[in-house]
Amino acid sequence: MGLPIHRRPDFRPNDFYGLMSVAPQMTDFFKLLGRVARTDASVLIRGDTGTGKELVAKAVHELSPRRKGPFRALNCATLTPELLASELFGHVRGAYTGAIRNRQGLFALANKGTIFLDEVAEMPLELQARLLRVLQEKTFVPVGGTEPVKVDVRVLSATHKALREEVAQRRFREDLMYRIRVVPLYLPRLVERDGDIESLMWHFVDQFNATSDRKIAGIDHHAMEALLSYHWPGNVRELRNVVEYAYAVGLGQTLTIDELPPELRGEPPPRRSAPTTAHELERERLLEALRVAGGRKGEAADALGISRSTLWRKLREHRIS
Repeated sequence: MGLPIHRRPDFRPNDFYGLMSVAPQMTDFFKLLGRVARTDASVLIRGDTGTGKELVAKAVHELSPRRKGPFRALNCATLTPELLASELFGHVRGAYTGAIRNRQGLFALANKGTIFLDEVAEMPLELQARLLRVLQEKTFVPVGGTEPVKVDVRVLSATHKALREEVAQRRFREDLMYRIRVVPLYLPRLVERDGDIESLMWHFVDQFNATSDRKIAGIDHHAMEALLSYHWPGNVRELRNVVEYAYAVGLGQTLTIDELPPELRGEPPPRRSAPTTAHELERERLLEALRVAGGRKGEAADALGISRSTLWRKLREHRIS
């Protein structure tokens, strides 16, 4: 007699402003969000990649008195310092080559609302001083401008780094740290959320069943065992990617262990041959860091202990797009 096939459980995850969960840890977290949202305090969201930090920021905005105002979000790790300054504070005509007209930044566009700064620890020091001015004086000066602009914005931030360590390394201003983390929130990792691996697995199966020719009705015992024992470094984002992978490579109504990525089966990723040279080994490290980071180059660079510019150079050298 074969091992049982796991069918959809009776319970489904609760939807809290896009955050899906059945875990009691997340129920407590949602209650805390509701209390925090009522104030205008700056909030720092700590959490690993893929846990849903931007969804938390959106939930705080939607639960707050600012809900009728705009919500704007920006990842500070994705832009050069010059572009980040222009994106946040706008610029005046002639501020630099190509600035042919005045342009509003996110702080102006988010007036009377909320701005969310993801990976705020990646913000260059010179821009940290300008952000501090916004928080202290409620004003900013556009790039190339001279006149301060008044603004009424609640600032929510997120990072996967420990800001105190960044301050100790002189990569982050101590005065800014205290300004942005008036209320620190810690978003649990997927493996710390009781029942969420299984419930979210079925949630994503439902999503792909609705759009795919394949209709999964069950998960075999070995596949479920692998899913529940995996450490999920990419959290919810990685779980969704695993479900999508299974739909891409598998057939039939039962998801089997052979349809899971090699890392969930306890196998190394398939290669034509094992890397032997330093060049090949470096390429493997780059690819693995990108995989764990869900393709987010800023997070991959941090995991590798190199700067974003160094990562970009190495990706070009190895012809990794």
